[in-house]
Amino acid sequence: MGKIHVTDRDGGEHELDVSNGLSLMEPIRDLDSGGVEALCGGMCSCATCHVFVEPEWFKKLGAPEDDELELLEGTECFDEARSRLSCQVFMRDELDGIQVTVAPEE
Repeated sequence: MGKIHVTDRDGGEHELDVSNGLSLMEPIRDLDSGGVEALCGGMCSCATCHVFVEPEWFKKLGAPEDDELELLEGTECFDEARSRLSCQVFMRDELDGIQVTVAPEE
């Protein structure tokens, strides 16, 4: 289990526990407010779990798959250096302490 640091859409900061193997989307979706919608439930088909990953963590994730990248590029606030779908980032020991910001709602 690791911790993730999340800045929600309202600017609130949260420290959330995530078990290894789970996507970052799951605890961020469960925030009371300011979290991600995750309308597709983590199936990489909607981009409503878009987050910005801080640069020092982004490089640890590896490149997104083509389907994820296509969805991200279709968003208004896509940032090639920071955008990821939180449903496609899975917790592992190396990501303990990762910092993300929930992207603006589109």
